[in-house]
Amino acid sequence: MTGAGQQGTRKTVAVIGAGIVGVSTAIWLQRAGHDVILIDRDGPAAGTSHGNGGVLAACSVVPVTTPGLWRKAPGMLLDPNQPLFLKWPYLPKLAPWLMKYMSHATPEAVRHRARAMTALIGSSLDDHLALATGTGAERWLHPDDYLFVYNDRAHYEGDAFGFEVRCENGFNWDILEGQAFRDYDPIWSPTLGFAARFGDHGRVSDPGAYVRALADHVVAQGGRLIRAEVTDVAQAAGRLTGLRAGGETIACDAAVLTTGIWSGPLARKLGLDVPMEAERGYHLELLEPSVMPRAPMMIAAGKFVATPMEGRIRLAGIVEFGGLKAPPSRAAFALLERQIRAAIPGLTWKDTREWMGFRPSVADSLPVIGPAPAVEGAFVGFGHDHVGLTGGPRSGQLLARMVSGTATNTDVAAYAPDRFRR
Repeated sequence: MTGAGQQGTRKTVAVIGAGIVGVSTAIWLQRAGHDVILIDRDGPAAGTSHGNGGVLAACSVVPVTTPGLWRKAPGMLLDPNQPLFLKWPYLPKLAPWLMKYMSHATPEAVRHRARAMTALIGSSLDDHLALATGTGAERWLHPDDYLFVYNDRAHYEGDAFGFEVRCENGFNWDILEGQAFRDYDPIWSPTLGFAARFGDHGRVSDPGAYVRALADHVVAQGGRLIRAEVTDVAQAAGRLTGLRAGGETIACDAAVLTTGIWSGPLARKLGLDVPMEAERGYHLELLEPSVMPRAPMMIAAGKFVATPMEGRIRLAGIVEFGGLKAPPSRAAFALLERQIRAAIPGLTWKDTREWMGFRPSVADSLPVIGPAPAVEGAFVGFGHDHVGLTGGPRSGQLLARMVSGTATNTDVAAYAPDRFRR
């Protein structure tokens, strides 16, 4: 183990969590000259880094908690055709977090979040290319459009506030209406007659394979990959000296916690009490479909994304609150299937694959990225809700610079972990 604490000093850094944020951090740490140990209980890309929608959604800076959500949510919960689900027995446990979460459904909070997230995800495609080029993982990266698809202009105008906020943060789009949208991609139902198209976005044609390839690159560059669950930190005089995992202590000069929704217990040992809840998300893959979307599409009426991937279409979406232990809801998969059959008439496919995972949703819809307040040498990077894949490379670069003691060249105050200091 090498000495630590001085800018430019070579360190041994343990990264806990091998999802997109963790492997991005590991690669940028290696490029900064550090030795890396990548630790994950289940191996690379075992969670949401595998199951996400695959869109590098740079323009997705508007949170779920928009003004008017209080009014809409009860009706959505009672409508089986709406993409909001709740395991009702979980409500008493959910309620304290939910009150904090909904308190941010104001124009001011939305604009604050959008500004902060634009700095983190606004150049996502370029960030992924900078991360992946030369690793072998770049084969799964594809520049592409990203479209928000509506029934008609009035339907689109119902989301005017969100588009206004995107415009304020420098995003541009063009309108495809009627025949123009059908000319762009004729597979969609005539009932979908309006789209806002964002250029300069991208997609990942196999998110799990992509993240695993990045992790392989870490190992190929001399990093260690350990499958273990980290249960505690070792420290001396308030400074981290190692991690306890599998009955052993792994010595290191610094550590970065990037385990998404599973970060809470260890974060508390680092002096943080982050108000975070699991947003249970679903995907349904249609294998060998009869037609393929031209680009990733957010179907606004159902709040789900249809993304073309290798040999399949992935439908991803649904927000369900129900904790970490309840089984998946069959109704969520059934809804995704009903929605895509209505959106693409006549679509057929050979087989399906189902997945349910857990988005880490912080009450203010902002991730925590930075030094842990209670243990010197410990850093955290988690809580990216719906944009973990999109923001992973930039988050990893920021974390690597923080560990190295170099300038981030970004205002990181909005992500500061100590806003949740215990």
